[in-house]
Amino acid sequence: MMRFVLALLLAAGMAPAKDTLDIYWIDVEGGAATLIVTPDNETILMDAGWPGFDDRDPKRIVSVLENEVGKKKLDYFIVSHFHRDHVGGLPGLAALIPIEKFIDHGDSVEIGWNERADTLWKSYLAVAEGKRMQISPGDRLPLKNTEFTFVAARSRFIERPLVDRGPNPACRDASAKAADRGENGKSVGFMIRIGKFEFLDLGDLSWNFELETACPVNLFGEIDLYQVTHHGMHMSGPPAHIAAIQPLVAVMNNGPRKGGRPETYELLTATPSLEDLWQVHRAVESDAGRNTDERLTANLGETDQCKGHWLKAAVRPDGGFSILNSRNGVSRSYNPR
Repeated sequence: MMRFVLALLLAAGMAPAKDTLDIYWIDVEGGAATLIVTPDNETILMDAGWPGFDDRDPKRIVSVLENEVGKKKLDYFIVSHFHRDHVGGLPGLAALIPIEKFIDHGDSVEIGWNERADTLWKSYLAVAEGKRMQISPGDRLPLKNTEFTFVAARSRFIERPLVDRGPNPACRDASAKAADRGENGKSVGFMIRIGKFEFLDLGDLSWNFELETACPVNLFGEIDLYQVTHHGMHMSGPPAHIAAIQPLVAVMNNGPRKGGRPETYELLTATPSLEDLWQVHRAVESDAGRNTDERLTANLGETDQCKGHWLKAAVRPDGGFSILNSRNGVSRSYNPR
């Protein structure tokens, strides 16, 4: 009888509820694509990688969605910001699978900057027409049983700390960088909470705006699982921010020649709370001492040699979680704090 019910559900495109929240970091060669699948099988994708390359990135996303998750549509697509490595693959993706809702921070602030920015914007509008939602910090996705809160959008952030810990002592030595008026600084960021577990993804939010989330007070509290901001580039990730969130585990969605900066690697691995750093790619321009353990790295070679392996986190109802490397089957488990 159970097999019959399961067959009916699958035939109707309805997967049965499961025990874990799953997060996939899909290799889009230094772009970004983070897929969340709730215990109720709701699907949320933030970003879709690059355009071109015979739809390489949309095809990799669809492969994970269909072959690993067992779904043939997305409930929500979130644009972190309107840059080519994040939204360029969206038209190709939308041609392959249905997408129910599109979420963004508002109109691109780079309209009129150059032809590439204008083309990206027009392509997005064409795909999202009639299905677009603009969000603000504090808004939540209307999911059944998963707390999914937007904490950053359009250079604005949640108004009150999620956990009040008073002033952040790491702010005493904090230093700013040049102001960012472009799309990186407008990035959508979100936090997911299940049990004691918290996952934070801030897109490509830039240095000065990350400081605003950490100084004078930390808005987010301590984070169990942290998607390293901006592919691990050094124009993001100020020390005061990392000291504030004290990540237990970090995942860097980088490419072989994009992100994975030595400065970011050294800051993260020097953070006392950090148990492991996982990477989607080995950064080929860094020496062996500036990349994580190869067992925790999904892809080791250059783009033209890459098989597109992914990383997956599975979060239990009690907040404990594990991360799996699809390249070699290595998995590690963690307890929330």
